Amino acid sequence: MHSAAPLAPSHRSLHGGCSRRPAPPPSRRLLVTRASAAADAPAAGGAADPRFAALGKVLVAGAAGGTGRCVVQALRAKGVPVRAMVRDAAAAAAKLPPAGEGLEIVEGDVVNFVSLPPALAGCDAIVVATGARDPSDPLGPLNVELNGNLNLIEAAKRAGCKRFVLVSSIGADELLNPLNVFWGVLLFKKQAELALARAGFDSFTVVRPGGLKSGGGSGGALVMAGAGTFGFPPFKKSGSIQRSRVADVCAEALVSPSAWNKVVEIIEEGAAPSRTLDELFASV
Repeated sequence: MHSAAPLAPSHRSLHGGCSRRPAPPPSRRLLVTRASAAADAPAAGGAADPRFAALGKVLVAGAAGGTGRCVVQALRAKGVPVRAMVRDAAAAAAKLPPAGEGLEIVEGDVVNFVSLPPALAGCDAIVVATGARDPSDPLGPLNVELNGNLNLIEAAKRAGCKRFVLVSSIGADELLNPLNVFWGVLLFKKQAELALARAGFDSFTVVRPGGLKSGGGSGGALVMAGAGTFGFPPFKKSGSIQRSRVADVCAEALVSPSAWNKVVEIIEEGAAPSRTLDELFASV
């Protein structure tokens, strides 16, 4: 299902969770459409971890959203060249670091397949942090969570991407989860997860966070478990997590073999023992 429908309506999300740089001057608020030496350069002092130094360019889909911005910052902090895909480059310029110095900003829309191959050209991996955010749009979850992700999967395969990380949600296995009142959003997320697992990338990781928080400090140690562990209470334990923590997990999933070809669920919990990300992935 590769829709070439008109661009979806804009779904705004609140700032928070990750620091936001001041808006660049007008001369820097332009769409970046071509790779450059500056855009491939590592961040200053970055790339200390050789795993990230060998990663290559990563496309972040949904880069203007709360979680997507955190993913961009997490990857740049590791010295990874990033291409941030947004629907409106001018609007995104106020939310993202200035283009250049390892960051490109390109326009693309997951519901418009023809916009995706140019955005993915030359990328070795992709992190998807998109999501339907307008509860008044009954087709939003279908178009974004399912068709949009199917479009990204197909475009990433054609572009030769090796690794694919998809941000989903706890509760994706629960048919009766109340969030499905929002036009079946979790059902469509689950279908996209299944399609990704069948797609044949060198590696895929589905990251299912609990309730997303922006700012306010950590809620404790990171807890990671397999699919179906967390969900809607009282039948399953729920939880929340900082967006910046989700971004760190997504970044690690690109380079840690213990994360590959897995579905993981993550929350924060004060009483949990502190463990490294690699240890957590290996435990699932």
